[in-house]
Amino acid sequence: MATNYERAFAERPDVYAAWVGLLTAIKANMDLRRYELATLAAAQKLKSSYCSLAHGKVLLEQFDEPVLRIATDRGSSGLDEVDLAVMDLAEQVAADATAISDADLQRLRDLGLSDPEIMDVVLTAAVRSFWTKTLDALGVRPDASYAELDPELREALVVGRPIAED
Repeated sequence: MATNYERAFAERPDVYAAWVGLLTAIKANMDLRRYELATLAAAQKLKSSYCSLAHGKVLLEQFDEPVLRIATDRGSSGLDEVDLAVMDLAEQVAADATAISDADLQRLRDLGLSDPEIMDVVLTAAVRSFWTKTLDALGVRPDASYAELDPELREALVVGRPIAED
């Protein structure tokens, strides 16, 4: 069965294919857990329930991360300083990339990230903006299967459109 986002792109399979190619290129040299953390931060800032649910679920199932705590109080979630800085940068990109300063990027360098690793975080958040704005503008709601998540976690991850009923 196709997901709601796959149905949304049924009229433009060429754009969907380009999206998949771009994501593949971005993720090729990036740690998957870091990608998921950056994506979750950007998705929440962009008020994308679909992406927040999807990537929160990946973090929970593949990395056993405390997603509820990350979503509600990241500072006390047990993430290390690098993870927090990555999520902060992803949020900044999603909120207002023009406000990012050299000092913001230097913080990540000081924590040991290389410029290509920093660019990967920026690319992750920027590409999330395209995806979430497209889905939200088309009225695409998160798949009904997300309703099966723990209610408290589900509530923390639904930051925009509600989950579809069917």
